[in-house]
Amino acid sequence: MELLGFLSVATNSEGMQGNLPPEAQEKLETLQDLQETAQNVAQQKQQAETNLSETETALEALDGVDEDSVMYREVGELLIQTDYDDASEDLEEKLESLEVRVEQLTKQEERVQERFEKLQGELQEMLSGAGGPGGPQGPGGAGA
Repeated sequence: MELLGFLSVATNSEGMQGNLPPEAQEKLETLQDLQETAQNVAQQKQQAETNLSETETALEALDGVDEDSVMYREVGELLIQTDYDDASEDLEEKLESLEVRVEQLTKQEERVQERFEKLQGELQEMLSGAGGPGGPQGPGGAGA
């Protein structure tokens, strides 16, 4: 998601943000907020995908273990003895929960991206029209 490049161009092409019309400045600030949101969602999604992968690996490893084996589960700083069925059930629940979480984050990421692209288009349109006859430098604009 190439968000930062556009924001740099938008702020640099107009000098400082203070030179932008208020509506454009507001859109730019919203774009910056959306960029931050997108980065946070991407980090959360990456962490959830990592956890999902680790859980899948643990379930695969559990398949090769004798059901009568002594097993331990990590609880904070402690290892607590558990049985095969509990371990398997806990991992299956965790797997399902993580799959749902990754799906939710993927949808959220798509919504943020769509909103960003829409707002970016509106801002680009606003900025490209800013120097034209109806813009701030035209009749009644900054030079009047």
